[in-house]
Amino acid sequence: MAASKTSKPKATGTFKVELYGSLIGSTEGQRACVRGLGLRRMRHVVEREDTPANRGMAKKVPHLVRFV
Repeated sequence: MAASKTSKPKATGTFKVELYGSLIGSTEGQRACVRGLGLRRMRHVVEREDTPANRGMAKKVPHLVRFV
């Protein structure tokens, strides 16, 4: 039998992201992205796996987060 061609891509590393903008006045989708990254308060820094999903969440709110 042939091997399956639908294998998941492996994470190539991690990145750190910091919440430096306030969530006041942001939309629910932006708040969901920030919470999905695990950021809870201003100046909070978390380290996340470098996956397309995490990159997409961080790029959706570039005015609120900063790559450290």
